[in-house]
Amino acid sequence: MSIWWIVAAVIGALLISVAVSYNRFVSQRTLVRNAWSNIDTELKRRYDLIPNLVATVKGYAAHEKDILEAVARARAGAVLATGSPAQQAAAEAPLVGALRQLYVVVENYPQLKADKSFMALTQELENTEDRIQAARRLYNANVETYNRRVSSFPSMLIARIGGFKDMEFFQIDPAIRGKVEQPPDVKFEPTSTAPGAPVGAPASVASDGGREGPRA
Repeated sequence: MSIWWIVAAVIGALLISVAVSYNRFVSQRTLVRNAWSNIDTELKRRYDLIPNLVATVKGYAAHEKDILEAVARARAGAVLATGSPAQQAAAEAPLVGALRQLYVVVENYPQLKADKSFMALTQELENTEDRIQAARRLYNANVETYNRRVSSFPSMLIARIGGFKDMEFFQIDPAIRGKVEQPPDVKFEPTSTAPGAPVGAPASVASDGGREGPRA
């Protein structure tokens, strides 16, 4: 076989390898962008729920003007944020804080907490928060895989040629948390013991589900 055929075969193999690596970068970047689109969708769902939440709270606690206005301002700032994931996270932080503070205030209004509209909105917000966090984890996983290839040899060479750069992670705390289970109530009762043995032993462990024993 002529040396030129060998050289041509080597060059052809390199070109195919470069094309495959480049196309893989394109696919991974598309996955990251699609994952970010899912986050954006869930954030907008939360924005749509907040005005109804504020209106419901206002019906029972109109004098809590400061916190209601803080939630409205924070929502407006988050809605207008259209920058990078880091910039979006910075805009979401005040909204997360305002919503948490709002729910602290709500604890002082039993009738509001029992309102069916409020309960439904809270449940929907909790579900939305779960979806936001699930979308965030998927997005960050895709970013991690993509960034690893950008900084790894030899794929980093293709990244530089193709203009593929590291992408930002998205970090955001949940604004509404689900109900936290109470720790089991452990009761100690004195029992007759042998000399040197412990004075008491756990008699029972009460839990919401009626099961005995500590939860994992």
